[in-house]
Amino acid sequence: MTIQVPRDDEGYLINPDDWNQDIAHELAREEGIELDEKYWPVLNYIRAYYTEHSITPDVRHVVKNMAIELGYEKKEAKKLMFTLFPYGYVQQACKISGMKRPRAWSTG
Repeated sequence: MTIQVPRDDEGYLINPDDWNQDIAHELAREEGIELDEKYWPVLNYIRAYYTEHSITPDVRHVVKNMAIELGYEKKEAKKLMFTLFPYGYVQQACKISGMKRPRAWSTG
């Protein structure tokens, strides 16, 4: 499948509302990631946060949510985040969840 929605020069969606799970799978494949059930709590939280606040959540919020929802210690949740997305929250988690590229953020 080729993604048929507008993207910027780095491959991020220009309009996050164009996102769906098929696009997520294709974006993940481009990043060398095969999505399975471990990824969806992170991606779904990012999408829900964006829907509610109209901005991409900072990685701290996502890690905190992982700790609460999945029953991890915060340190374990952060480690899991970077196991799932080894090239970083912004480059992989934000991109795969259909966010625009966040500006000047800490990735961890």
